[in-house]
Amino acid sequence: MTESGFNFLKAGIKPATAMIILFQCWLARKQLLQLFFLTMSWEMGNGQLHYYVPEEAQHGTFVGRLAQDLGLEVDELVPRLFRMESQSHGDYLEVNVQNGILFVNSRIDREMLCAKNPLCIIHLEVIIDKPLRVFHVEVEIKDINDNAPIFPQKEQNIFVSEMRMPGSFFPLEGASDADIGSNSQLTYTLSSNEYFTLDVQKNHDESQSLGLLLKTSLDREVRATHNLLLMAKDAGKPELSGTVQLVISVLDENDNAPSFNQSVYKVQMAEDVLSGTLVIKLNATDLDEGSNKYVTYSFQNRVPLKLKSMFTLNSASGEIRTKEKLDYEETRQYEIQVQASDKGSNPMTGYCSIVIEVLDVNDNAPEMSLKSLSVPVPEDSQPGTVVALISVSDRDSGTNGQINCFLHPPGLPFKLVSTFKNYYSLVVAEALDREQVAEYKLVVTTQDHGTPSLSATSNLEVPIGDINDNTPTFAQTTYTVFVKENNPSGAHIFTVSASDPDVAENALVSYWIDEKLWSLSSYISIHSESGKLYALQPFDYEELKLLEFQVSAKDAGLPSLRGNVTVQVFVMDENDNAPVISMSQEASLLLMAPVMAGHVIGKIHALDADSGYNAWLRYELHAGSNGPWRVGLYSGEVSTTRILDEGEIGGSSQNLLVLVKDHGKPVLSATATLSVSLMASTQLMQTDSRLPRMGGSSKPLVDNVNIYLIIAICTVSSLFLLAVIVYIVLRCQSQAKETMMYGPGTATLVCASEVGSWSYSNRHSHILAGVSSEAGIKNDLMVFSPNILPPPGSENQEQVLCDSSIQVSHRF
Repeated sequence: MTESGFNFLKAGIKPATAMIILFQCWLARKQLLQLFFLTMSWEMGNGQLHYYVPEEAQHGTFVGRLAQDLGLEVDELVPRLFRMESQSHGDYLEVNVQNGILFVNSRIDREMLCAKNPLCIIHLEVIIDKPLRVFHVEVEIKDINDNAPIFPQKEQNIFVSEMRMPGSFFPLEGASDADIGSNSQLTYTLSSNEYFTLDVQKNHDESQSLGLLLKTSLDREVRATHNLLLMAKDAGKPELSGTVQLVISVLDENDNAPSFNQSVYKVQMAEDVLSGTLVIKLNATDLDEGSNKYVTYSFQNRVPLKLKSMFTLNSASGEIRTKEKLDYEETRQYEIQVQASDKGSNPMTGYCSIVIEVLDVNDNAPEMSLKSLSVPVPEDSQPGTVVALISVSDRDSGTNGQINCFLHPPGLPFKLVSTFKNYYSLVVAEALDREQVAEYKLVVTTQDHGTPSLSATSNLEVPIGDINDNTPTFAQTTYTVFVKENNPSGAHIFTVSASDPDVAENALVSYWIDEKLWSLSSYISIHSESGKLYALQPFDYEELKLLEFQVSAKDAGLPSLRGNVTVQVFVMDENDNAPVISMSQEASLLLMAPVMAGHVIGKIHALDADSGYNAWLRYELHAGSNGPWRVGLYSGEVSTTRILDEGEIGGSSQNLLVLVKDHGKPVLSATATLSVSLMASTQLMQTDSRLPRMGGSSKPLVDNVNIYLIIAICTVSSLFLLAVIVYIVLRCQSQAKETMMYGPGTATLVCASEVGSWSYSNRHSHILAGVSSEAGIKNDLMVFSPNILPPPGSENQEQVLCDSSIQVSHRF
């Protein structure tokens, strides 16, 4: 049988009636619990949700549809990293992320959680990402009547002098109920007797003063001890009760109890007072004399051990001093019950209460907590992007608990924005550039308004994430490469390199040759990773002088970016072609004596397919060729060194061996043989006399010879003029019909110096231009004329000058 059943029996209630009453109480309690579950509601105010749940609810008890009330879809809870945190209240509540329902996770004891506070709330913080949002949820714990009234002792001993007059008041230690509200409102009943009645009075603070009133005078000789039963009941449903046995001993004589001048003393103390500081000095007086008037002070039995450990009471002087440090944030008010007893044979006791109000001082520095940090921050993040969520708090109150948050050092592209009470968001304030600053080191400082002000700092490292926003860049817009002809196949001729200030795959550069306009795969290739250029075949200067193309560099980012550079490969000439004489290697010349000194008897025409010095030709007579002959060093003209008369006419011709050499290294040469015959004018006339005559005199023959000479000269001149005209016509026609298949190449240069001029002649030169839409095949005509060399060291001696104004180019 329960304690309530025993109480019913003691009250004289029959067992059947008692069972019915207990059953009705049980039903009422069950209905109360159901009422709490059915009437739980939520409200949205200032960004908060408010739920109600009764204490002692079982695990799994439904609290509320949190996701639905917050306007969130259930299927987005997990992807958005839905999480809930409790502010120092353990794991009493939990959320099922599968359905968004808030439920009780573990047993909640309101009395243990909030003690006697009228409002018991568990503060929850709900955080979701993508985008980052914070919700504040309050769950109020409703009290149920689960605590019966408890007296500090099972038995109270009361000593009453037989001299006390009727109406005397004897204070009792009342019961305490851990519940609140109506569940803690107590009513007392005293077992019936003829001497004492129960007196309950309400104080100014709504507390109750409990005591016994003496109805009639006591007579110790008639009855020395009175045993009474005091019962306390609360107003809960069902009501609970507790009892204490009162043992009243009747004393003889000492009939005055010590008394305090106040029943309640109020003291204010700062929380930072030192241990041993005087709180109050009590003074109780006793009207008796002798040993009956000497008073000793002590804590009442109902003073908790915690208070006794924090304060000391001098039993003789009545001084109360601090024993441990006070903490406003832990307890703002202390209440100590003190009694004063005299030293009579039958001690009498007086009672009072001391209420100590603790005053707050700024002894707690602000605290910071990093709730969320999204790093690295992409460098293309827009202003306003949330990087971190910071929670700040200060356990102090008033101005001591008011805090501000700052960001150091100044000038950074970030700022702090207050998003909720005691919450700050670190957001992007300006455009970011990882290539300039790859990581920011921030110092977040929070400071309260107390005196002196206290602060706390936290260091944050915010790395910046790279995006592909930089194009690979070459050091030059154009690279010029010189390669000697006849190079080996696969030779490395050059290396291009592009830089990309991005990182990782965004800076991984690959190379290729742009072949949109012309295929260069048979001429040149590039290594995609190193940028090395390789010649795929030997180059021939006489066929290919310039190879122009574009190299593209592309990074591996998404989307990828690329840069271009123009590469010009100039093929350098090597002396790999010997001079070629345009006439036959043997030629015959017939001279008529006399021949004047310096008379040009013929000219050697030679060409060299090379260019520059390799095509610059000089002419020499072989050492074995004796006679009055000489050859122009650069003109190839063969002339006499002295006068040749008829006396030198011999019977046979004279052979001249002419060497034609170029200026290359090594020197290449060719030879030509001239057979020169000298005849007298009479021999020439005899030869003419064998021809049929037109008349009988010799004068007509001479006239005929002159006519023949004039006709021959006119014919040669006409043929030359006709050749020039045909050349011009053919040139104009070829320009009109020409199809532009190659890019424009550089015309063959006619170069001039103090020693002569040289150029190419009748050679086909290819110029491949991979970066232009025009190309062509060129036939260059070269004219060479010797000049007289100036003295060594002359100021007019210059390097070879190339004048593009005298370029002669023929395209066909």
